Amino acid sequence: MDKFHSIVLPLKNKLYRFALSIVYNSTEAEDIVQDIMLKLWSKKDEWEQIENLEAYCFKATKNLSLDKLAAKEIRKTESIDMDRESFSISEQETPFSLISKKETQVNIYKCIEQLTENQKMIFQLREIEDMSYKEIAETLDITEDSVKVNLFRARKKIKELLSNIER
Repeated sequence: MDKFHSIVLPLKNKLYRFALSIVYNSTEAEDIVQDIMLKLWSKKDEWEQIENLEAYCFKATKNLSLDKLAAKEIRKTESIDMDRESFSISEQETPFSLISKKETQVNIYKCIEQLTENQKMIFQLREIEDMSYKEIAETLDITEDSVKVNLFRARKKIKELLSNIER
C-alpha cells in the first residue's frame, strides 16, 4: 500500500503523458493509465519481485499503448491535436510572442513526428519525462548504448528539420 502511494500514484501524470505521446488521444491515454493502475494494484503481492517499479510501469504503459494502437489501427502520422496544447498567458506576453511560441511548438511536434517510433519514445522518456539512460533501456528492453545512439540521432534529426523550417 505504501509503495503504491509513494511510487506508483506520483507516476500517474508521467504515465499519462507517455501514453498520450504514443496514442495521441487523451481519453485513450487516460484509459491506459487507469488499466495500468488497476493491474498494478491487483498484483501488489508481486511488487517485491520487481526490481524497478517505475521502469516496470513505463514498460507496461508502452506495451499497452502499442497494443491499443495495433487494435485500432491508429497511425501516429495523424496531425497534431492542438486542443491538447495549452499555453499560459501572462501580462508580459504579446499576441506576437504567443503566436511565435505556438508556431515553434507546432514545428517541434512536426519534427518529432518524423522520427522513428523508437526515437520518438526515447526522446519522450529522456527529454520530457527526464528518465535516465538506464531507466529508458529497462523500460524499452534495449541496451543503454542503443538508447544513446537513438537519442543522438533523434536530436540531430530534429535540429536538421528545425533549421530547414527556419530558412
